[in-house]
Amino acid sequence: MPRHPVYGLLHSTRSGTGILAPMVLNLPCHPPRLAPRALASFVLLAALSSPVLAIDWTLCPGLNDPIPEGAIEPRHETFFSPYTHHWSHDEEHKPVVALSVSRLLPNDRKCGISLFRNSFGQPSAYAFVGKSWPGIWPSQPRVYASVTAGIMYGYVGKYKNKVPLNVGGFSPAIVPAVGYQLSPRSSLEMQILGTAAVMFGANWRF
Repeated sequence: MPRHPVYGLLHSTRSGTGILAPMVLNLPCHPPRLAPRALASFVLLAALSSPVLAIDWTLCPGLNDPIPEGAIEPRHETFFSPYTHHWSHDEEHKPVVALSVSRLLPNDRKCGISLFRNSFGQPSAYAFVGKSWPGIWPSQPRVYASVTAGIMYGYVGKYKNKVPLNVGGFSPAIVPAVGYQLSPRSSLEMQILGTAAVMFGANWRF
């Protein structure tokens, strides 16, 4: 494995005098690698921002568009989850509560932020872009699917390794979901949190 020299100064206090001496460390040089989850997050973010699914290349196209006169369609969506089921038991698990607010965009897209208490009781946040596909089941037209992708923050300290690719508490996230529309403004939703858990909650559009 190739090694790169790193130069510095070594400080000594021998006999009460400070002596500075050159120091050379040969540290291994690891070529950067893009982990599968990071690559998947990047591809999904790019896809959700592509002209095929949206009107331009921005992550939140139409965010600043003026409200058409006489428009009655909801422009925002809030999601609240009081319960998350973990697939495996951990004595350190705490109840998870989540609340998110999204801006609804053209082509069944959205941008938003979620504030939640993670599985270990730490305050956390998730900034995301998303896309929904209503009517995915012809015989059940109220059933829909959606996915969001973004950056999560919150798993720090001794829990930093509980999520992959965690750097300083920040990590990529992809959250698929399925839901059932109760009315034009309300729905029930189940979000799949990887192999760790599943989150249950409700949406309200306004």
